[in-house]
Amino acid sequence: MSDIYSKYETVIGLEVHAQLLTESKLFCSDSAAFGGAPNTHISAITLAHPGTLPRMNRKAAEYAIKLGLACHCEIEKDNYFARKNYFYPDLPKGYQVSQHTAPICKGGYVSISTDAGNRDIQLNRIHLEEDAGKLLHDQDPANSYVDYNRAGVPLVEIVSEPDLHTSDEAYAYLTELRRLVRYLGVCDGNMEEGSMRCDANVSVRLKGVTTLGTKVEVKNMNSIRNVKRAIDNEVKRQIDILEAGGSLIQETRSFDASNGSSFSLRSKEEANDYRYFPEPDLAPFRLTDAFIDAVRATLPALPEELIRKYTQEFGLPEYDARVICDDKATADYFEALIAVTTQYKAAANWILGPVKSHLNEISADITRFTVTPAALAALIHLTDSGKVSFSIASSRILPEMIQSPEDPLSIATRLNLLQDNNADNISPIIDEVLAKYPDKVAAFKGGKKGLMALFVGEVMKLSKGKADPRLTNELLARKLNA
Repeated sequence: MSDIYSKYETVIGLEVHAQLLTESKLFCSDSAAFGGAPNTHISAITLAHPGTLPRMNRKAAEYAIKLGLACHCEIEKDNYFARKNYFYPDLPKGYQVSQHTAPICKGGYVSISTDAGNRDIQLNRIHLEEDAGKLLHDQDPANSYVDYNRAGVPLVEIVSEPDLHTSDEAYAYLTELRRLVRYLGVCDGNMEEGSMRCDANVSVRLKGVTTLGTKVEVKNMNSIRNVKRAIDNEVKRQIDILEAGGSLIQETRSFDASNGSSFSLRSKEEANDYRYFPEPDLAPFRLTDAFIDAVRATLPALPEELIRKYTQEFGLPEYDARVICDDKATADYFEALIAVTTQYKAAANWILGPVKSHLNEISADITRFTVTPAALAALIHLTDSGKVSFSIASSRILPEMIQSPEDPLSIATRLNLLQDNNADNISPIIDEVLAKYPDKVAAFKGGKKGLMALFVGEVMKLSKGKADPRLTNELLARKLNA
């Protein structure tokens, strides 16, 4: 039996809302911070009292431009806001102020990498708008409550073209977008806190067909993994209906992460008429070339640029480079580290090995790593110069450095850990080991060269790890091949 699902092509467009990390809301000075007791980050402007007027947050525009430039968008110089009219209890004004009809950023793309290769996912736009409040349905059995703390918090909505074709691509796109907003410092990307939210528009069509199928919007996904699960579930649901002879309706569905299924929220057979018109209480604003260039000058080195630098200039494997660039804090630490050492591969090995293991043990990120880049560079130099082994450096010296700012050479001296590279001291230990294993020596001379590791290990054990491994190998080879 042929796989019915392979006959179809999936088409996906994603709408991502990202809360901007401004201190105040989009149109007033109320705090935009996450958390706080319900309805404490509000004022007469947030609650839309009669006679109140909004005022544009300049920093929000800067952040939107910053993201647009990083996504290769065209920046719209002539901007205005519009009213998007609909009533909902968490929207005090009865309308939302949005740039939907005139986005600040047009076009652009986000580059992704999957097992299928590298692709640029095309964007339709990025626009500014204000967030709504939050409805709480689980506080009282008979009533729903509303918290307006989030109402008015600045958002950018990043709208892709229907340019994704698998849940893996959607996963990679959201992962890259989250990494991007974190690098730029415009959003913390925490989906579990709602500061980054995603809606997926999913349709299927027979392969070879160019017209789009019936689109279904899936909401309520609180992690990138759940977006992937929801898309897989929706694709299967749509194909099963079509294969059974049914037809699809345009609707909005909610994803239930507990069982991996979805349920219908509302039909969208008729387009909503939001009656957009220019917001009369906010003047249009024009962005100058000087303003855009000033924002461009604040862009940090972005992940793909750093990955190219680490692989092409420093010769790191692509895997190492990508893991280092997974988050900006790690990349920043690595940048500071390679500014004081040219041992690039060794630096990467330390970051991805002992440093990462320590951080995993204490469930922390690298911002809580107490060893400075200069001190770690000194430890790398101590190891590469042969004064201590990597094993001793990582297991004995690094833990000491984490506890106090003592110099690694001082620690090695104090703990008597410096390697012995005196042949006169190592030779007697080697003789002792070879005398202890005459049968192994015979086997080695008979062709079992893998036994060299046994001899080296025994020498290191008797010397309490102080014998220089390179010199030990050389001396052993001479004696065994004599």
